[in-house]
Amino acid sequence: MILKFFYAAALALVCLVTPAMSQIEAGTSVQITIMGVPLEEKGKIDAVYPVSESGTVNMPFVGVIRAAGMRPETLAASIQNAYRSQQIYTNPTIQVIDTRGGLTAREQMVHVGGQVRRTGPVNFQRNLTIYQAVQAAGGATEFGSLKRVKLFRDGKTQTFDLTNPQFMRIPLQPDDTLEVPQKNWLGN
Repeated sequence: MILKFFYAAALALVCLVTPAMSQIEAGTSVQITIMGVPLEEKGKIDAVYPVSESGTVNMPFVGVIRAAGMRPETLAASIQNAYRSQQIYTNPTIQVIDTRGGLTAREQMVHVGGQVRRTGPVNFQRNLTIYQAVQAAGGATEFGSLKRVKLFRDGKTQTFDLTNPQFMRIPLQPDDTLEVPQKNWLGN
């Protein structure tokens, strides 16, 4: 009986604390990453931003955006909309991570390897595409072929030509793996 009470109390505490922890607070900071933009533009946006005492972050090109009281994914959508509405970027994908940590038990990732500038995990975000994941890994090296990018999912392999716009928009799932192969003797 005491054990049941302990489990119920622990569950109630987790339910009460988790929503409060997942909201961004004034006076903290958030890490903001942008994907789906040219590499030189990415360097202008990717950074850790302080959340002011008034609860805002100051983003390059769009200015002040409300952050306090929002969940990271809500702030990400707000920033994406700001860049789109001001016609700065047409299809940005923003990721916001609360630097206080502990917000999720396990971050979801996709893995990018082969001939990219930074091999390794890329944070997964809903609507992340194959092309965006490759760009988040720094893009293909001069030896990498975007014409034969392999997607490994659930024990199956598919190959996509990312120079063809219809394949750039293929959505990824958590734990997918991408491989950008080396160009062959024909340069493909």
